[in-house]
Amino acid sequence: MGATAEPITVRIRLFAMQRELARVRELAVELPAGATIEGAWDALVDRYPVLGPGRSSVRFARNGAYAPASTVLDHGDELAMIPPVSGGTSDAEAAPRRILEIRSAPFDGSILTELTEQLQTTADGAVVGFLGVTRASPGTPAPGQEAEAERHRGRTVDGLTYETLAPMALAVMAEIADEIEARFGVRGLAIVHRQGDVPLGEPSVAIVACAEHRGAAFEAARYAIDEVKARAPIWKAELFTDGKVWIGEPARESPRTEAPPR
Repeated sequence: MGATAEPITVRIRLFAMQRELARVRELAVELPAGATIEGAWDALVDRYPVLGPGRSSVRFARNGAYAPASTVLDHGDELAMIPPVSGGTSDAEAAPRRILEIRSAPFDGSILTELTEQLQTTADGAVVGFLGVTRASPGTPAPGQEAEAERHRGRTVDGLTYETLAPMALAVMAEIADEIEARFGVRGLAIVHRQGDVPLGEPSVAIVACAEHRGAAFEAARYAIDEVKARAPIWKAELFTDGKVWIGEPARESPRTEAPPR
């Protein structure tokens, strides 16, 4: 009779609303040999049933890269459960010039000048900058946050807080920068995103695109912010005086194929 395969242990990490619901940031879970990501999710929900209703909007990352639920796990894998990310609507040197950062320290509008000075060359005829700023009006609640959003209906937002899976977020930003170079020929690109609390009226994300022509620069900046909001594991919660509401939609795991709505 053949020997039974040894069970495996994987490290599961939870973020944003999942972390708050389960009241745990990470845990080790023992699974049978050959278990898939879906099996790990089922084991997690057995332990924390409160997470179960969120399955349809959860995406998965194995060892820092998005992976389908059918992926077979190995002993020692790190599995990140990706709840809805911060986005709402989905949609000529030898080397590229890129600045990709997650910052804890606050910044203001002068960051656009700072980034431009680092990126721009004499070959660039256009520079497009974008700032995403905390606004008072609430956004669309993430799946599972509807009741909490209803409790705060009619109130203004006091601020935002961002949580990130920084290494994976930076890797996704790098993929987006590669796509921008391939699609629009833009090599001068900066994407800087805050983590932590961002008060009302302050920037949370800055984008700068430098290109030879204005059309490419505009397209690159728009693509960068749309794809970061839809794909990067960055979670946003709106803060109110007596609570918070997580905002967003299920993460998109690959580039958009069709043009976004104008």
